[in-house]
Amino acid sequence: MGKKLAVALAVFLYAAPLFSQDTASKAGQVSPKYLDAVCAGSSGLSKKLDKRANKALRLFKKQEAKLQSKLAKADSAAARAVFAGAEQKYKELEQKMKGGELKQYIPQVDSLATSLKFLQANPQFLKEAEVVREKLKEAMGKMEALKGQLKKAEDIKQFLKERKQYLKEQLSRFGLAKRLKKINKQVYYYSAQVNEYKAALKDPKKAGKKALELLSANKTFREFWKKNSQLASLFRMPGDPNDPTNAPSLAGLQTRAQVNALIQQQLAAGGPAAQAQFQQNLQQAQSQLSQLKDKIMKVGGGGQAGSNAEMPEGFKPNNQKTKSFLQRLELGTNLQSQRSNGLLPVTSDLGLSVGYKLNDKSIIGVGASYKLGWGQNIQNIRLTHQGLGVRSFIDWKLKGALWISGGFEMNYRSEIRNIDQLKDYSTWQRSGLIGLSRSVPIKSKFFKKTKVMLLWDFLSYEQVPRGQAVIIRFGYNF
Repeated sequence: MGKKLAVALAVFLYAAPLFSQDTASKAGQVSPKYLDAVCAGSSGLSKKLDKRANKALRLFKKQEAKLQSKLAKADSAAARAVFAGAEQKYKELEQKMKGGELKQYIPQVDSLATSLKFLQANPQFLKEAEVVREKLKEAMGKMEALKGQLKKAEDIKQFLKERKQYLKEQLSRFGLAKRLKKINKQVYYYSAQVNEYKAALKDPKKAGKKALELLSANKTFREFWKKNSQLASLFRMPGDPNDPTNAPSLAGLQTRAQVNALIQQQLAAGGPAAQAQFQQNLQQAQSQLSQLKDKIMKVGGGGQAGSNAEMPEGFKPNNQKTKSFLQRLELGTNLQSQRSNGLLPVTSDLGLSVGYKLNDKSIIGVGASYKLGWGQNIQNIRLTHQGLGVRSFIDWKLKGALWISGGFEMNYRSEIRNIDQLKDYSTWQRSGLIGLSRSVPIKSKFFKKTKVMLLWDFLSYEQVPRGQAVIIRFGYNF
């Protein structure tokens, strides 16, 4: 009963837009760019899933071999007994991954796959249908490949979970349960990574979003969806009462009027307190339904990556590990000004940086800066190329929006007249920075990642001419 209710709720959560009323008397045709988007997205995600699956199995087998070797040193007979069927288990997994269909319901995949089937059966809704026929066939092939990779991922997740539990039960008898920590982490990160990839399906590109909007507004597509989508195969969709094919499923069901009459009859028999009790029970049911809805969204990919992955005891995950290299990069810019000291004019440093997130609390990076000279004072303004700088930095989160920041810099602080000046290393000044930075809560779409840095240059006392010891920088991360 719980599964049927979950699927029924999934209908309302994910499929409702596809059953809205017609927004136009005649829907527009779908652009061929939609097929390009499906091909590119499906192919890219399939490759990522395949690469991550192979890596997960390789690392898991490597850790198993280490555990077997460790146990063999203490008890060779026990090691043979515990790991005797390991190779056979992996062979069974390989066979399982080669066949079968994706049983897990993923709303985004269902929408894309059903839309392609619809366009194949109804080419009049696709622009340049004759020209892009092969492209449609290619898109359907790549979508099937993606579904295969998603099934493979689920098979591996289940296998790793079962294998991990088996090893835990067996090795705990020999005092080696603590050695499973690396395996536990690997299983968690693989599950979280797969969920991260599924979440990427929720953000279709412009061409895909427009195509699905056009199809959703079309009655023919909605009828096709009811009969051919994966959701329809999991749960009998409500249909037209006048359709004879739906008559058997509607026979014997109570109408809304009959249900309302029955409720009123029961309330009247219960006395004055029955109405209040009914309202209270209804509110409790709505609360429980909301909780169930949240759980369904997580299982269906609506939650954060790793939300339904089993968390090892005492383990604090690094959420950056599930992201790609590019996703872990953070681009930033900053600005600082330095007053005139008699020898140097007023300058402003315009810096650019790129940071790499080691984990959720630390970032390392490099950057460069350009020094613009403004002249000695407001009465003597003169723009000059006043120097360049190269930087390295590290930020570590202290608490909330407060960070500890540090770095090492090399700055050329003389007016640049020709490029050969920069080749003289002795003219570059060193700066060692340490201090605090804080994100500023600005209610703006473009400047919400603004931060202020208060830094101490502890090498400034060795500089000739001496620079500022205390530096204030204003930064922004993209």
